[in-house]
Amino acid sequence: MKVAFATQDLTRVDAHFGWAKNIMIYEVDKEGYRWLQTVSFDGELKEDGNEDKLEPKLEAIKDCSILYVAAIGGSGAARVVAKGIHPVKSNHAESIKDILLKLQQILNGTPPPWLRKAMNKGKEKVFDFEEE
Repeated sequence: MKVAFATQDLTRVDAHFGWAKNIMIYEVDKEGYRWLQTVSFDGELKEDGNEDKLEPKLEAIKDCSILYVAAIGGSGAARVVAKGIHPVKSNHAESIKDILLKLQQILNGTPPPWLRKAMNKGKEKVFDFEEE
């Protein structure tokens, strides 16, 4: 599954979604993780009430299942959730590498329901009904 991180310094989840200079995207599975891309943004990112600044970020993360942020506004959170992406607030500017390792460990155990749902983003639902 693809996971996005809002970051200023490219090593920690240290950015508000709307104000993030960078979004790093990784592929994560049971075997490990790999960096896919970093999308950088410029312009007036801290302008409150400017919803247009979210569009390029929403486009960048459209294929992601999870978005880690230091903070996210109500409007931004609603738009992220509407795209089927689970926003997660990370406390204390957590290291992206540490989060990736924790995610991998959780995937190898019993993921919580929200994570199982995120893992299935974009996959066709298959119902297995036994014939009698």
